[in-house]
Amino acid sequence: MIEDQRPLAVITGASSGIGYELARLAAEDGYDLVIAADEPSIVESKDALEQHGGKVDALQVDLSTTEGVDALLTLIGGRQVDALMANAGRGLGHGFLDQDWAEARFVIDTNITGTVYLIQNIGREMRERDRGKILITGSIAGLMPGSFQAVYNGTKAFLDSFAWALRNELKDTGVTISCLMPGPTDTEFFERADMLDTKVGADPKKADPADVAKVGYRAMQKGEGDVVAGFKNKLQAAVAAVTPQSVLAEQHRKMAQPGTGKS
Repeated sequence: MIEDQRPLAVITGASSGIGYELARLAAEDGYDLVIAADEPSIVESKDALEQHGGKVDALQVDLSTTEGVDALLTLIGGRQVDALMANAGRGLGHGFLDQDWAEARFVIDTNITGTVYLIQNIGREMRERDRGKILITGSIAGLMPGSFQAVYNGTKAFLDSFAWALRNELKDTGVTISCLMPGPTDTEFFERADMLDTKVGADPKKADPADVAKVGYRAMQKGEGDVVAGFKNKLQAAVAAVTPQSVLAEQHRKMAQPGTGKS
């Protein structure tokens, strides 16, 4: 009977890090899963997540493209999505004028284009049912100019703003939008972004992705608007709100400029 069906959660960027931990929490909470990432390790994630007893469908796909998101929607196959955790994202270090355009475009299309296209498709179905939860992984990086990480911070500023705008549009419905805003987290992000030689990339005290995911997952389940993971990040977010942009840009430079991580 339909009443006995397990709820379905869709998680992107679920091959590792925060995305995998979000998927694990959903699996432990009784959800069936559809997980996707552009890494082949998504298959290993599927095997591990199936140990929690639910059905797990996995797809290795480029979520920066419309075709890739369409492939994910095809895998979902019209099933009712109860929770969408739009977590897929990429970073990119170095000065903007020194970056390869194809790599910069990939960050923009993964973090923004593919994400909002997926949210629009699943969000429409949720609105029709008047029920659903969406968690968007933004970042406190979106609260400050990202010197030597300008494209990434810009995309996160978009997502932070987009989440609040969509939440307001849906405030009279049963669909909730939550935005998780982590700070530096101990994932593969900095290696992929070529930022291991930066102060922020070399910092050994990054947040545990399991802890960050737990904060975001709880916020989504409660329908909260946004949540900053970690006291230090909460303080940084509060300071960013009253600090001139030029000062924030200089502070970010000291964290993200290549070579700042060397002793």
